[in-house]
Amino acid sequence: MLYYALIFLVVGVIAGALNLAGVSAVAVQISWVLFLVGIVLLVIHLVTGRSVRAS
Repeated sequence: MLYYALIFLVVGVIAGALNLAGVSAVAVQISWVLFLVGIVLLVIHLVTGRSVRAS
């Protein structure tokens, strides 16, 4: 999830450098949402303390 957030952030920065304001704004928004979702999932994982158990 965080990988895709980073990809969209890079796309947004490149689009911003090329003066594509609409594409840049959308890419940065998507990257922000994916980053927040990734952080929330990480916190949920850490709070629940679940891990892979070998049988």
